Amino acid sequence: MQKISKMAKKYNSTGENVDVILIGAGIMSATLGVMLKELQPDLSIEIFERLDVAAAESSDAWNNAGTGHSAFCELNYTPEKPDGTVDTKKAVNIAESFEVSKQFWSFLVNHNLVGAPESFIKSIPHISFVWGEDNVRFLKTRYDNLQKSSLFKGMDYAEDPATLKEWMPLVMNEREPGQKVAGTRMALGTDVNFGSLTRMMFAHLQKKDKVNMHFGHEVRKLNKENGKWEIKVKNLTSGEKRVIKAKFVFIGAGGGSLPLLEKSGIPEGNGFGGFPVSGQWLKCTNPEVIAQHDAKVYGKASVGAPPMSVPHLDTRMIDGKKALLFGPYAGFSTRFLKHGSLLDLPLSIKINNIRPMISAGLDNLQLTKYLIDQVRQSPEDRLEALKEYLPSAKMEDWQLEVAGQRVQVIKKDEKHGGVLEFGTEVVTAADGSIAALLGASPGASTAVSIMLTLIERCFKEQVGSPEWQQKLRKMIPSYGQKLNENAELLEQLRNQTTQVLKLQAE
Repeated sequence: MQKISKMAKKYNSTGENVDVILIGAGIMSATLGVMLKELQPDLSIEIFERLDVAAAESSDAWNNAGTGHSAFCELNYTPEKPDGTVDTKKAVNIAESFEVSKQFWSFLVNHNLVGAPESFIKSIPHISFVWGEDNVRFLKTRYDNLQKSSLFKGMDYAEDPATLKEWMPLVMNEREPGQKVAGTRMALGTDVNFGSLTRMMFAHLQKKDKVNMHFGHEVRKLNKENGKWEIKVKNLTSGEKRVIKAKFVFIGAGGGSLPLLEKSGIPEGNGFGGFPVSGQWLKCTNPEVIAQHDAKVYGKASVGAPPMSVPHLDTRMIDGKKALLFGPYAGFSTRFLKHGSLLDLPLSIKINNIRPMISAGLDNLQLTKYLIDQVRQSPEDRLEALKEYLPSAKMEDWQLEVAGQRVQVIKKDEKHGGVLEFGTEVVTAADGSIAALLGASPGASTAVSIMLTLIERCFKEQVGSPEWQQKLRKMIPSYGQKLNENAELLEQLRNQTTQVLKLQAE
């Protein structure tokens, strides 16, 4: 007779058995679910999302701080060192990861697993723009260093105002004559609607056997017993509670991942904390202004600003319409999710992470001051920030839009006690039975590479099999190779993905 656990007894359930549970219906869970189902079609998968629609938090177009992060224009991925040199390592890694994502999306399109590529990805130039002697020098150094990588082939550099005006007329209109300016431009840039892509991937998954998706369901507890994870889930509409057992669990709940990781009790999760940062956009409401800008223009962050708060004047396609936004304006909230609780941050503080969190807080007082200043901004202050990028901006053409919530990773550090990380972190149990994704930028754009790493950690035996290797190379032709070290392969695959995704060639 099957032994019933304490949790299953408490909630009147014998515990259903499945292979995989995905918590959170964002781009990460969608990517992992599709990959696993392609690798092993007979897997049973249950997906739980607390909201009533997929991709309504971090993956949604209005909530996502950067659609199509490829390190072409994001200056925070190429930090300037004290000696004036520019570190391009992170930018190269992100650019390569985005190429991997494009390969996987091309596979989805070629095999009719998602709709037309125009519904989620479009070509749009990626531009970096700076002003002032020091910033121009930095941008030129960055450009020169990036030219050493074939991933940045096709990047143009200009200091001539006439050329820059051709690239971005709105940004250069009414700009102060004689101002020292510079820009780089990558025609290969893209705009990606991750909300649309996520929903299409889940629509495909729901057509598969042994896949069930549950909206309005919240995971309350995680407990490992007899070699399996027991997940307590509550139906937020009916109030019904049930327990499901799974061999593998992925926590891809955005800002909600940290509390669930803590509930899992795995030692690998000890010491992790979260620092929430909220955001807002200025959204253009004037169709004439929107029509005049066709680029993603990124500048340098203010002193003390978190890297994901790099200001940008951003053209996007949202709900089939061209949109123009500027920001993000950062702020502080104790919520870990846009639809979360004000108690999220205090409840996340545990004995094992209190020291790293205090240490990280003391080391980032400048960031705290910056966030306080951002919260206190008036509409006039926000307009002045916009005018640095759009000198002709008028207040009546813009309205405030609430963006998504970001939870930056705080982790243990032997030297500092704790450090604030600006990136993503995959935390996996030693036995590979559970994994959680923490952090934010570049996030969605590198989801495919992140999930490949997770699969290699958590499905080691299967990944080593010839069958899985063959399937992985079918989904991602460059799998196992470094594109940055193989210019010929990169060019070949870029040409292929450009054609399949109906993007503009360089």
